[in-house]
Amino acid sequence: MTSTGIRLHAPAPGWSIDADVVVVGSGVAGLTAALRCQAAGLTTVVVTKARLDDGSTRWAQGGIAAALGEGDTPEQHLDDTLVAGAGLCDEDAVRILVTEGPDAVHRLIATGAAFDTDDEGGIELTREGGHHRRRIAHAGGDATGAEISRALVEAVNGAMPSGTRARGLRTIENALVLDLLTDADGRTAGVTLHVMGEGQHDGVGAVHAPAVVLATGGMGQVFSATTNPSVSTGDGVALALRAGAEVSDLEFVQFHPTVLFLGADAEGQQPLVSEAVRGEGAHLVDADGVRFMVGQHELAELAPRDIVAKGIMRRMQEQDAEHMFLDARHFGAEMWEHRFPTILAACRAHGIDPVTTPIPVAPAAHYASGGVRTDSRGRTTVPGLYACGEVACTGVHGANRLASNSLLEGLVYAERIAGDITARHAENRLHARVPEPVPHPEVPAHPLQAAEARFAIQRTMTAGAGVLRSAGSLDRAAEQLQRLHADARDALDENGKTAEPGVDTWEATNLLCVARVLVAAARLREETRGCHWREDRADRDDTAWRRHIVVRLNPDRTLAVHTTDTADFPPTRRPQPSQEQ
Repeated sequence: MTSTGIRLHAPAPGWSIDADVVVVGSGVAGLTAALRCQAAGLTTVVVTKARLDDGSTRWAQGGIAAALGEGDTPEQHLDDTLVAGAGLCDEDAVRILVTEGPDAVHRLIATGAAFDTDDEGGIELTREGGHHRRRIAHAGGDATGAEISRALVEAVNGAMPSGTRARGLRTIENALVLDLLTDADGRTAGVTLHVMGEGQHDGVGAVHAPAVVLATGGMGQVFSATTNPSVSTGDGVALALRAGAEVSDLEFVQFHPTVLFLGADAEGQQPLVSEAVRGEGAHLVDADGVRFMVGQHELAELAPRDIVAKGIMRRMQEQDAEHMFLDARHFGAEMWEHRFPTILAACRAHGIDPVTTPIPVAPAAHYASGGVRTDSRGRTTVPGLYACGEVACTGVHGANRLASNSLLEGLVYAERIAGDITARHAENRLHARVPEPVPHPEVPAHPLQAAEARFAIQRTMTAGAGVLRSAGSLDRAAEQLQRLHADARDALDENGKTAEPGVDTWEATNLLCVARVLVAAARLREETRGCHWREDRADRDDTAWRRHIVVRLNPDRTLAVHTTDTADFPPTRRPQPSQEQ
């Protein structure tokens, strides 16, 4: 049993365990998939990079979108999603999301998640950008993700309201997944991983399973400023690429318009100021107090996120300013304390009181609309490998995610994946577990980047592939990333030397991998669409570019980049490469 394609340079596994399914990631998508598989009687292992509740789900403030309100319908939710997706959504995938979403939310509530309610006891709903109706359910005012994470973690730990325990489910925390394992026929057979810290298992090991679910979250750490936690280093996308899977639409990175500005040199995770603040009536203004989004879109501050982010960046450029302001002083102290306690505390921790002072804000990397290419059941182009949540590209988001659709997508598609795995297991279509792996030196090792390369990658991506891009900026970014890649490749090819294996070097290597793919796709897409904004190609081109960009990693570590029509989005067949990079 070997990893397909390319593997990270790492020690051979020193221990192994068996399971029916291994889920990598512990956000809403990962834990939902794990709980559903466990409930169906499958032995399930959850592998997570830090603690169970340390992923991006916990940081989600705004809420979860679904047609739950009076007068709202899945069809209206679908329409808003398609508009935000700028012509690249897979309509069938969106229809699945909006149709199955309301029931999925109610099952989440049955699991233990408590959403805010109105005076009549119904779910309290709000609006966010791109939504024409109030359909965002929230918890704790602005702590929706934390509440969802709490409920799912408690369910995994056996504290469901029914008192039942999650038997047949185990977790491995503080574990970085490395590579996919496959059998002789190229089918998924598990993963290798590195467990950090003391415990029953330590160091590099393996989980053998005929089904692997990637739910590793995003890759926001590829940029200098992001709302993503430090663990979001694109590990799932990089693993999938090395395993031979296809990724799609990685150029569509959503930059959240309103992130608390902490200074031009601030790096890493930045505090988010939820779109729900604008949904409740806050205004974007410049230093002179002018509402600059009025007249740019019918929804003004509540336009889709790409429009608001571009509007802020434009105003910053025009005024040579480092940030704009979000003015919600008219809320008053009581509303701030009741509706947005988390944001209020974060602002005050940085010396800003939004009750009396406008909040300095600027866009920062927030969400990857693209990812590992899947079909409507979460299946990738590698048999037995599934993906859901932010790591996946289901076709739901198109060129720009509609606000608060991400938690819903993770929920709905995780349930669909669990259903597919359960059905295939019942029909004996999942192959049997495989023996412990042995080293296979013929499989090429991916050269590792030095830990400090992480910061060079982040600065390169922020300068060249941020909110506003151009051929020149992307060319410079590609050149700098290729230099980092070539230096490590040449050192490995010439004398077998590479950076020392370890979490920091594995993460830096994964970041470089996804950065190269993102820039390659952004260079190829010579138009402006959704959250991909080309300064030199300001028009949307539906004649030539209503297409998806798909990337694979070749055995020689070059990129195979090609396009496919929107109608061909589900990976039922593999398009032929049209460009090598």
